[in-house]
Amino acid sequence: MADGLLLLSEHASFGGVQRFYQHDSAAIGLPMRFSVYLPPQATSQSVPALMYLAGLTCTEETFMAKAGAQRVAAELGLALIAPDTSPRGAGIAGEADSWDFGLGAGFYLNATQAPWSAHYRMESYLLHDLLPLISEALPIDTQRLGITGHSMGGHGALTLALRHPGRFQSLSAFAPICAPSQCPWGQKAFTGYLGDAPEAWAQHDASALMGLRSSALFAQGILIDQGLGDKFLDTQLHPHLFENACAKANQPLTLRRHAGYDHGYYFISTFMEDHLRHHAVALGIGGVAAGG
Repeated sequence: MADGLLLLSEHASFGGVQRFYQHDSAAIGLPMRFSVYLPPQATSQSVPALMYLAGLTCTEETFMAKAGAQRVAAELGLALIAPDTSPRGAGIAGEADSWDFGLGAGFYLNATQAPWSAHYRMESYLLHDLLPLISEALPIDTQRLGITGHSMGGHGALTLALRHPGRFQSLSAFAPICAPSQCPWGQKAFTGYLGDAPEAWAQHDASALMGLRSSALFAQGILIDQGLGDKFLDTQLHPHLFENACAKANQPLTLRRHAGYDHGYYFISTFMEDHLRHHAVALGIGGVAAGG
């Protein structure tokens, strides 16, 4: 144990190192796990980073094992950070009953409704526990930080970036839940975590948050990839609503729709390099061309 971090495992990868950690979280009140990929450049200097928020049912391992991101991250000198998707061990009755609520489904917000409010505080965890800890303990420059995510994690990336202007310098998402107030996944989660409170829901709805803006927050643009073979597209994701909100707010957005691609990691891994290069450009990594 060093600097409050318990190293669970580490693995050499593309000249860098893939690590898995556990630490005690004040915001959550329980131990939490996360993973970090440190590129080879981190042996001699602090490096910028990209935080990836995973989707429903996933853990801190899913992205690192399935997305194929380490090779390009090593080339760019970009660290990768992947937190878990919810608290573990809270012991709340029913928290494991549904795959889309409770365990593995924290929705990256602070719950206000009992019993969830005691531990399901993922927004505070990420912003006030995890990032300061990483900044202190690892060779990562968290002032040069991008954020991305998939599905529920895409929702988290969009909403956290909009709720905390200036904290993240770049933004992208894969098949994000763009308007959770208007889809079954979001309505279930928001009712359970936030109660029947439309004004609270709007504070965690990317399309609603973007609708409040009158100018661009990310001048270099937001990148979103969406598969047209995604079975959740019409019922759960609604990227057109976020696209419309960005247009009204004069926020540059590249929303790419891909025929044949579904909601899974074959889709994500196909376009991961484009996202890493998108973030590298925005984070000022020299000599990097954005993905096409």
